[in-house]
Amino acid sequence: MDERKRDSMIAYLRGRMAKVGIKVTDLAAALAEERRRQQSVRYRSPFGETWDGNGAMPQWLANAVSAGQSPEHFAVGKAAKQAKQERQTVDWRNDPFAGSRLATVSPR
Repeated sequence: MDERKRDSMIAYLRGRMAKVGIKVTDLAAALAEERRRQQSVRYRSPFGETWDGNGAMPQWLANAVSAGQSPEHFAVGKAAKQAKQERQTVDWRNDPFAGSRLATVSPR
């Protein structure tokens, strides 16, 4: 966006805000609150539902856990990174069936 379009958009938004009685400080406070709320989220569902880990577990997470899913699957941020690092890898170099008929035959 070029500078003139940007300035025009800012002037328009300021005019609309003045018309409905929204102050710049109100907007800044709302944005700060939203940012704080997003940073406190510890778990997020695929549909955008969130939980900060305080209070009772929400129904969407309780349903997923009772179905066998790990809560770390829904973790956001550091917890999600730690869960990925904890996974063990398989060393296929020590596979006892490598080169045998069992390694090449597909199951029926």
